[in-house]
Amino acid sequence: MVQIPEPVAAAKVGMSTAGLRRVGELVRRYVDGGRFPGVVSVVARRDRVVRVDAYGLMDVERGRPVCPDTVFRIHSMTKPVVSVGLMMLYEDGLFQLDDPVAAFCPELADLAVFDGGDADHPRVRPPTRAMTVRDLLLHTSGLAGPRAGTPVGELYRRAGITGMDSTGTLAGLPALLAEVPLQVDPGTRWIYGVSTDLVGRLCEVIGGRPLDRYLAERIFEPLGMDDTGFTVAAAAVDRFAAEYTRTAGSPAYALADDPLTSAYTRPRSFLSGVAGLVSTAGDYLRFCRMLARGGELDGVRVLGPRTLRFMTVNHLPGGQDLATMADSGGETHRAGHGFGLGFGVLLDQTVSQTVGTAGEFFWGGAA
Repeated sequence: MVQIPEPVAAAKVGMSTAGLRRVGELVRRYVDGGRFPGVVSVVARRDRVVRVDAYGLMDVERGRPVCPDTVFRIHSMTKPVVSVGLMMLYEDGLFQLDDPVAAFCPELADLAVFDGGDADHPRVRPPTRAMTVRDLLLHTSGLAGPRAGTPVGELYRRAGITGMDSTGTLAGLPALLAEVPLQVDPGTRWIYGVSTDLVGRLCEVIGGRPLDRYLAERIFEPLGMDDTGFTVAAAAVDRFAAEYTRTAGSPAYALADDPLTSAYTRPRSFLSGVAGLVSTAGDYLRFCRMLARGGELDGVRVLGPRTLRFMTVNHLPGGQDLATMADSGGETHRAGHGFGLGFGVLLDQTVSQTVGTAGEFFWGGAA
């Protein structure tokens, strides 16, 4: 179990004690106001932790308090981890970003694009170009997902492509995707769909082992991320949070997944690169510290600094932002934000209307 480092005095890293106190006040307002059941927050600067807050409940039904080592489902915060995993293989010289995805998943050699009609009578046409590895990392593959409110989304559901709850495998995903048309031509729109599940499949094909083993051997074990994986270890179930879904009531959440009966406590066949991991604040802090240090932590080099810089600049065509290119999904319609190879990127804080620094990179997760 990774312990979050003891906080140092804010002044040691040029931060305001009073300002940091407001972080704690903010998360308490979220909990006391019924927005979230419980929150763990960590603030670090210059590779030093300066504040840790754990407030509220990780399991409302059983009255169990949230702790700094609580295990959470991190959902879409899986995406940066898996994207880093694939770019490690890029650094190994095993593929190029403009390689067609079909070179590694031959089932996807003859994809079609949706061109009108409905789910019962779709019209299709050939794509204007092949889907590339870069498209998967950038979410410009043309792939949608089962939550898309379009005829293509309905075709995903009919094909049994159900996302992180699937009973299938990553190995079987390309054959299912081959039966469903792309939502749009590759490279034309940013769609928050199943692209990163195929990133995970490429990690398996190119890396030569299942995704859980690959990430454990290349990222989690070297970085000491002991509580991160696709299942919760038996010894950690007592630290596993319940999952809640947003509601219109008060409190504004309801139980979605009980930690004692959750599928995450058992081996799972579908190792979703989109949203499959669990982790703790301490573990994910180590991943973030590695990124902030240019790809290295405690003498362990995960990525080269130039590769990481390349991943965290805007790759959207023509320098566009997410507000102009995004079609669907959670963290998408963000004016002044671009997207790199697995990360959102702040381009212009005057357009985004957020306090930040151009070039900072990020992502989040639903749970």
